[in-house]
This record gives sequence, structure tokens and C-alpha cells, in this order.
Amino acid sequence: MNDSIYLSIQNSPRFKELVQKREKFAWILSAIMLGLYSAFILLIAYGPQILGAKISAGSSITWGIPMGIGLILSAFVLTGIYVKRANGEFDDLNRAILKEAQQ
Repeated sequence: MNDSIYLSIQNSPRFKELVQKREKFAWILSAIMLGLYSAFILLIAYGPQILGAKISAGSSITWGIPMGIGLILSAFVLTGIYVKRANGEFDDLNRAILKEAQQ
């Protein structure tokens, strides 16, 4: 690609829309993950009796284990949500931008 194509892409309203949508979505998902992680750390600091409580009377597993696993799984789920949207809406916008720039 030559410089004129790069400039037309950079000045495209669709490109600006794509950048804005991706940034907003990434920040939202990051804020969700930060909130979950912060809540877990605060629970460790201020409610260790909750995390240290056994799931059932005869169990050796405490509530901290499933909560920690849930925190890790939430990162995978949020990543999957981002990938699904990136492969759908964001890729569609990207293709439209490239098609428009090559005309």
C-alpha cells in the first residue's frame, strides 16, 4: 500500500469509529476485570473468614478455591467476549475500511 491509501484510511470516519469502539470496549472489559480482581483482593484483606470457610461441614475445600477459580475463568470469558466481537463487528468494519480505501 502506498502513503495515499494510509492517509485515506487514517482520515476515514469508519476508521475513527472502529478505533473509538475498540478502545471503549477494551476499557469496559478491563474495568470489569479490574473490579473483579479488586473485589477478590479486598475480600482477602477484609473478609478472610469468608474465603476460609469450608464449603460444607465434611469438606476440606474452602470458598476461596472456587472464588479464585471463578476469577481466573472470568478472564477467559472476558477474553472470549472480546475475540467474538473482534472477529465479528470489528473485522467487518476493518474490511469495509480497506475496501473503501482501495477504491
